[in-house]
Amino acid sequence: MSGKLTTHVLDTATGRPAVNLRIDLSRLTSERRELLKSVRTNADGRVDYPLLQDDEFRIGQYELVFYAGDYLRKTGSYLPEPAFLDVIPLRFGIADEAAHYHVPLLLSPYGYSTYRGS
Repeated sequence: MSGKLTTHVLDTATGRPAVNLRIDLSRLTSERRELLKSVRTNADGRVDYPLLQDDEFRIGQYELVFYAGDYLRKTGSYLPEPAFLDVIPLRFGIADEAAHYHVPLLLSPYGYSTYRGS
């Protein structure tokens, strides 16, 4: 069984999925940061396919960057300049190539939370 990486974003201020939010995924090594892909969330706040799977899914350090400020501005949320939350980087490790790593983001203009989901 091959593992995979997925994510989704919920806008907790509105109680709805965060639609069309940009997310960048990078692999981190001691020498560099390698951008693997840039995606956008769908109408359900999810990405249409796993961010990593099969041969791409490897043990290591990764970073998801959520462009929360751009999303919040487009939804009409009031944000001061500079915004309290704009770009949210989440660094995490993948230690099991057979596991499903689900990294959701719960978002509002002034706070966020994340966890390893299922």
